[in-house]
Amino acid sequence: MANAAIRLHARRTDDDNWETMISIYRSLLFAPGNNARMVEKCVNAGADAVILDLEDAVAVAQKSGTRDLVVKALALPRRCKAYVRVNALGTEWCFRDLDAITVKGLDGIVLPKTEHANDLITVDWMLRSLEKERGMPEGGIDVIPLIETALGFTHLHAIARANRRIRRIAFGAGDFTLDLGMSWSDGESELLPYRSAFVVESRAAGLEPPIDTALGKLEQPAIFEATARHAMELGFQGKLCIHPSQVKSANKIFRPSDSEVLKARRITEAFDDAEARGLAALTVDGQFVDYPIAHRARAIVARAERISAAEAADLSTSP
Repeated sequence: MANAAIRLHARRTDDDNWETMISIYRSLLFAPGNNARMVEKCVNAGADAVILDLEDAVAVAQKSGTRDLVVKALALPRRCKAYVRVNALGTEWCFRDLDAITVKGLDGIVLPKTEHANDLITVDWMLRSLEKERGMPEGGIDVIPLIETALGFTHLHAIARANRRIRRIAFGAGDFTLDLGMSWSDGESELLPYRSAFVVESRAAGLEPPIDTALGKLEQPAIFEATARHAMELGFQGKLCIHPSQVKSANKIFRPSDSEVLKARRITEAFDDAEARGLAALTVDGQFVDYPIAHRARAIVARAERISAAEAADLSTSP
């Protein structure tokens, strides 16, 4: 069993094209599952994914009744992926949440308060049973563990390697700072070691780059943009959003800029020409370029092209 796990890990991390295979998750927008008007607005807000919420946005008295509303929302026309944040595994609602929302149209779930790899093994078993029962592709439902506690953070290594449904992990700083009794400042310097650990563990496990925390300061867009840019520079691929007004900024910040793409194209073209002549080291625009720099440049170009293609497809299907 251990050897099988090692082989699985090797397949997920040794692919030279790893960075060019990353999905597009610049913005994941939460929508309260019990607010049909807000759900409709969020589905059409331009986010790469919408997260229909059964957890924090829904009062205890409404949790059971909201499941049917979420199932109806999953059938709405949309141009983004649809996730559902179920209630935490240890609550009385999680089992019935999963049973109700495992239907065609569901792209994945967000599992809050994930604290152990066993949480994800349990959820995987439940989803496989439901997928088989309902004629859905086995393993087709994605799972994003949301790490929000000190205990979950200490088990980050195992959580990132729990099973193949885990393609990316997400950081929930609101509950995390509350759990640690930590002040969450505008500058967020206190979060740097934790964010860095998410990026390192994701890469080591062969996952996509992680998703950064939501930010509730809706009247301070400059702070949202600063924290999104900081997360992008650290190696995150996108950000959780709690209001449609944050989506445009997240999409822009987590997309390679025109100048980055132009520079990356010059690097790849020059390197390809040099490599054809038997060289693997050169200087482009004053920057030394070898294989690692060339691979990074290719990844930037590939990501920009995938985003452009996705946006073009959205425009072609717009009413």
